[in-house]
Order: sequence, then C-alpha cells, then structure tokens
Amino acid sequence: MTERHADIVIGAGPAGLAVAAELRRHGREPLVLERAGRVGESWRNRYDCLRLNTARWWSSLPGLEIPRRFGTWASAADYARYLELYVEHHELDVRHGVAVQRISPRTSEWLIQTSTVEIEADNVIVATGYDHEPFIPAWPGRAGFTGELIHSSAYRNAQRFAGLSVLVVGAGNSGSDIAVDLVRGGASNVSVSVRTSPQIVPRTVGGIPMQTVAVAARPLPGWVGDSAVRLVQRFVHGDLSRHGLPAPREGLSTQFQRADVVPVIDVEFVRRVRRGELKIVAAVSAFEGESVELADRSSITPDAVVAATGYRRGLERLVGHLGVLDERGRPMTDHTVPGLYFAGYTNPLSGNLRELGIHARRIGYQVARSQSHANQRTRQPKFVRVVNSLVRSLSNTD
Repeated sequence: MTERHADIVIGAGPAGLAVAAELRRHGREPLVLERAGRVGESWRNRYDCLRLNTARWWSSLPGLEIPRRFGTWASAADYARYLELYVEHHELDVRHGVAVQRISPRTSEWLIQTSTVEIEADNVIVATGYDHEPFIPAWPGRAGFTGELIHSSAYRNAQRFAGLSVLVVGAGNSGSDIAVDLVRGGASNVSVSVRTSPQIVPRTVGGIPMQTVAVAARPLPGWVGDSAVRLVQRFVHGDLSRHGLPAPREGLSTQFQRADVVPVIDVEFVRRVRRGELKIVAAVSAFEGESVELADRSSITPDAVVAATGYRRGLERLVGHLGVLDERGRPMTDHTVPGLYFAGYTNPLSGNLRELGIHARRIGYQVARSQSHANQRTRQPKFVRVVNSLVRSLSNTD
C-alpha cells in the first residue's frame, strides 16, 4: 500500500519540528516521520548532566518560547519536554516508530520507503539530525581491549565508574562534560586524550553568554571574532600549556571552517584541569590488551574508556545516490534538486538551535512559494502552458 502526502518531514527532532511548524504556518499539513517511540527521545538518552550550551532565549524554535522555569541553560530532559510542548502547541502530525530507509525520485514527486509503508510526496524535508550515528575510530587492537569501551552516547552518569580509572577520548563539549562528571562522581583517576588542543571559551563573561558575542560577531570578518575570543581566553583562562593544553595554533573560525569543530563551552573543565583532577594525555594510537597506547609513545591502563569521538550524519543510505552530499557526508548547500530539502545540518558558532529556526523559516517559505507557482501553472489555460513550454524549449537551445 502506498500513501500520498504533499509534504513529508523525516525526523521529529528540533529541526524537523521547526520546519513542520513553519509549513503549518503557511497553511500546509506536513506529516512528520520519527523512528523513536516519542518526541525528544534522543535528548532523554543523553548523559544525565547534559545542559544546553546555548541560552534559553537563543534556543527556542519558531512560534513557542522555552518556558522560563527551565532556566537559562535547559537540561536535556527539560528540552525534550519542550519539544513535546512544541508538538502540542502547533498541533503537528507526528507518526512514531517509522524508520525511513530510502528516498527515491519519481517523475514529479518523491517515493519514501519506510519500515512500515511507502509514501509518495511532492516535498521531502530531511531532518534526521546532525548527531545521528555514534562513531568510534577503528583503533588497532580495539577489539582485544580487556577493559570497558563505550561511546559517549552510551554514557549516562558516573555511578558505575566510581573508584575506577577512566580515559575519556576527545575534549569536545561531550568529552569535557563527561570528564567533569566522572570526577564529581568519584572516579579514582580521569584522563582526557586530546589530539588537537581545543578552543575553550567560558559560557559567560560578566554574566553575558558568549553565544551573544558569537551572534553579534557573525556578520563580521572572521579575524574580528577570533581576536575577541583570544582576548577572552587570555583574560579568563590564561596559559594552560603547562597543564597539557597549549593555545591552539589556528584561530577559532579557521579551525571551525577546516574541521567543523565548535569551541568547548567551559563550565568546570578548565578548573578541574588546573587542580590536577583531570590529566591531559596524548591522542590514542592503539589498544594492546589492558593498555591504551598513546601518540607520544606512552601508555596507560584505564579500567574503562569513554570515546567522545563524535557522530556521523548517516545520510548516505537515504540520499547518497542522489549526488547531494559532499565528501564529508553533509548536504551540499548549492544542490538544486526540486522538492528535496535538508534541515539541521549546519553547526554554526552562533548556535545550532538558533540556526534551526532561521533554516525552518526559509524552507517553509520556499515550499509554499514553489507550491504557489505550481498552482498558478495548473490554473493557466492549456494553450498558454503549451506556448510557455515552447518558449522555454527555444530559450534552452540558444
């Protein structure tokens, strides 16, 4: 059996819900497909201490503010609840337990193959998430490691690591949060493996969120923002090189453009490093039995390893055959496939959640405009459509 819908949104995360709300605002009735059993499930499954690094007023989606009772820095659980409120407020049609397997073009529409049904649609908005599939590098000897190895997506809290020696691989936002949580939770020894010295910025300066500075600096040349960040880093953190964290060689914007890496938003990480409660070690090169070999030829023997090594978007299976992905598996911003849109696959320095609202409004407008043009063409007398088609054909041969 094949269903027919005008607009299909794949993914009921913040990006998908924001687009669906904007489509509703334009008088459309999108169907949102979600593989999980409820809205916000991916947020509920993150580590317990996770809070947004973006302020409440910069993190709301179009049409509904995050409740003030959730505080300035909403917890993951509260943000999941906000997404539920968002669905209720905008009366969005979300179908749960549906995994989308492939998107294929047809003559003038799209075929969406799912785990339950095939769906034909005029427009497909892919919003499966920036952090979709956990990634662990294929380190030599990894399978033979005698300790415990998990991805950060499987970490919940420090309770079962109390009294253990733990290595956290990666000093991004998840890695730094988890490392601090492990210290608080009583791990006997916590090391953080760092390949490239991260850009670390305080969450606030003088009570003002650093995100506010990033938003203000976004229209300016990159060197302006980089200079401001360097001044803040020197003033707030000072020289961390003797603790194993030398100043990055590149400016923040340069590093971001090259490696798609956002800065670490510091709450307690730097303080714990300075106290010696977190030990910075070199990058992981291999595993050997109970040992982890490091790039500087030293080794450590942790009881457990938490790989905060990021995610992949996993879009190849869905749309890899359409030629719309770049070499990193990200949607190309200049693709021109009618009726196919991507939402939530940028991670700007000014904040991903803020960006989602901007993209959602743009997509909603584009879909509504394209449908309006299609309706105008349909209403034209047949002889007018034939003449217009002939004119376009002649123009294309010139």
